[in-house]
Amino acid sequence: MVSDSRLAVESLTPLHWLGVAMALISALVHLVLGAGFLPHWMGILFMLAVGGYIGGIVLLLVDYRRRLLYLVGIPYTLVQIGGWYVVNQPATLGDLTAAGAIDKVAQVLLIGVLVVLYWRES
Repeated sequence: MVSDSRLAVESLTPLHWLGVAMALISALVHLVLGAGFLPHWMGILFMLAVGGYIGGIVLLLVDYRRRLLYLVGIPYTLVQIGGWYVVNQPATLGDLTAAGAIDKVAQVLLIGVLVVLYWRES
């Protein structure tokens, strides 16, 4: 358990919290969907994605190299979107599942948040 004295939440802005919420949404979607795929390799990839998002949130909360975290989070999330597109190959919006739509909206918003946070700290 992490001690409250190690958390650096006082320095977080509403934009940070929006990013945390979007990462949590994506992690939750990946957890629910990935559990259904296990033990298939796709399930393992989904669980790794969950770990990446949760790990990023923890690093943010303990104020570990936030600027680098933003910079790494952008391509990490872009790869998630690209991988989803390659696997699902949606032709129309009708091809989106509710979970997929929620996840992709959260991921696009997360990328936007990360870009703004990185730009602000440059």
